[in-house]
Amino acid sequence: MIYLDYQATTPLATEAREAMLRWLGGPESDTFGNPHSPHRMGRMAAAAVETARERVAALLPAGGKLIFTSGATEAINTVILGTPGDVITFATEHAAVLDCRPAVEAQGRRFTVLPVLPDGRADVGALADHVTSSTGLVVVMAINNEIGVRNPLSAVVEIARQVGARVLVDAVQAYGRVPVEVAADFIAISAHKCHGPKGIGALWLGGGAVVAPLLLGGGQEGGLRSGTLSPALCAGFGAAAQVAEEGLSEQMFHVEHLWNTAREAFADWDLNGSAVDRWHGNLNIRREGLDVARLMSDCRNVMFSAGSACASGSGRPSHVLKAIGLSDRAAKSSIRLGFGRYTSLQDIADAAAIINAAVREQGL
Repeated sequence: MIYLDYQATTPLATEAREAMLRWLGGPESDTFGNPHSPHRMGRMAAAAVETARERVAALLPAGGKLIFTSGATEAINTVILGTPGDVITFATEHAAVLDCRPAVEAQGRRFTVLPVLPDGRADVGALADHVTSSTGLVVVMAINNEIGVRNPLSAVVEIARQVGARVLVDAVQAYGRVPVEVAADFIAISAHKCHGPKGIGALWLGGGAVVAPLLLGGGQEGGLRSGTLSPALCAGFGAAAQVAEEGLSEQMFHVEHLWNTAREAFADWDLNGSAVDRWHGNLNIRREGLDVARLMSDCRNVMFSAGSACASGSGRPSHVLKAIGLSDRAAKSSIRLGFGRYTSLQDIADAAAIINAAVREQGL
């Protein structure tokens, strides 16, 4: 099989798997301790967690505080529901952001969704027109999960600062793939999008940023996120982060080669989103009249997506593609190819041959 769905999840790095195995200790081991226990086994587990925390934080701006969560969705929900003031975000954001609207409005706060430009970038002009003294939080993606477009984060932060609003950056698709250098207040990340395990993510808080906890209980993670941490998941995340940090430049160079090969192989497809301001590990393309369901059935050995994995199977056109002006028909004629560290040039060539042959079978 050829895996081209890196936006949905990534293969677990060997280093991450090995790091996790040690902390999945059985009854005869000394590595199954609760990291919040005061005895020796607990302290050993806690040390593993703190080592992982340092490794994960190394890919984020210096001087912040990092807390582990169950994933980016929890991190995003925590900030949106735990930061006072009105919320402003953009139409192409992930459901983890947009679906917070009812809960925010139930708190008596305004939740505003702004448009994006035709190329998919956040409309900073609209943001400047809508921020007010009551705006408490602006939420924006670093890289869009469906079309790979990179948002103008510095401009968003600058506008938010003019009214004293905080900024939450969803860096799930950026972390471990490109440098995350933004003067935000909060950054949400997820391990399984950077070759770590599923079930763990993190929330980074910049200096002075505070948030009310979403989960209450034992007061773990400095009182910001109650619940017993998994040393195995933390260790896996830390190992994946270390591998990403050490090979970041090499991976970015590799992805550029994959992108150039893919663009040439799919030269007669239309590109969705900006051709310039984007992450080149994401290729979202369309063909007029394409039956994507049939295409996926005909290309069973190529793992790709018709949109976000979180919304797959809904039957609805992508809200991201609709937001950039595509019709329902065009949106439903689009596919997303995602590639990265473990993708080879041969994978791209073979997948393109299979997909393009299946497209020809549809008479296109």
